[in-house]
Amino acid sequence: MNGPQARPAVIAISSHVARGAIGNRSIVHALETFGFPVWAVPTMLLPFHPGHGPSTRIEPDPASFGPFLDDLAASRWFGETAAIITGFMANAAQAAKVARFIAAAKAHNPALVYLCDPVIGDARGLYVKPETAAAIRDGLLPQADIATPNIHELAWLTNRSSPADAALAVAAARTLGPAMVVVTSTPGFMRGNIGNLLVEPSGATLAEHRIVDGPGNGAGDLFAGLLLALLLEGLKPVEALEKATSSTFEIMSRAARRGSDELMPQADSESLVQPVSPVTMRTIATAASAR
Repeated sequence: MNGPQARPAVIAISSHVARGAIGNRSIVHALETFGFPVWAVPTMLLPFHPGHGPSTRIEPDPASFGPFLDDLAASRWFGETAAIITGFMANAAQAAKVARFIAAAKAHNPALVYLCDPVIGDARGLYVKPETAAAIRDGLLPQADIATPNIHELAWLTNRSSPADAALAVAAARTLGPAMVVVTSTPGFMRGNIGNLLVEPSGATLAEHRIVDGPGNGAGDLFAGLLLALLLEGLKPVEALEKATSSTFEIMSRAARRGSDELMPQADSESLVQPVSPVTMRTIATAASAR
């Protein structure tokens, strides 16, 4: 690590909204709360979350986006970086440029950690073009050390039906590629529960909690940023899973109690650092974990 800074930098590549807490707004806040400097790269600029209604979208000029990334990689500070996290991609060409950038970063620093959050869809189906989803699947996921798809994204990426339970989700996650996969929005064991499912070669663990009837936009971005921050902090994967799940659940619950239409992680930063909401941790028995 170069210079006097206490912690390595993280490159966050995702969308940016002027109002709200989706994409890099949540990712960057989570990482910076834990003291990690963030190099934020916007893949799209929006005034607010698309779920609030139609709006103008600004996509970076494709002719400039690649050179922009090249300038980061060639900068004298590039050695400060220890991790990359990616989220929403505006188009397939952009995803391909990001894939080349990650390959170059990993060649420069083989120890660099890459978390891929394949932001492509939800229960209603894909909300990016199929060619964009394919570019993420074929160019980004194969390079990832960690992936955090939701359960519907996992189904599309593995060409399966959405898993109906945690055991089926484990089987699908093990075909995805990365050594560590966390499947968000996994059905819980208790009715009315939902959870985040950590799948590693050595076993699988579900962190579940009650479903929150309130704003959920950006929860996946927040969770991914938190998970990466906690892993960089040195927490074991199961510990990072529990704390990131508790924090995200707590922030969603607080926003719901306020009647907010957005998560408010900036107002609830204490929930990022020291969450108090309990989550239920369950070990999922699988053939791999039984050996």
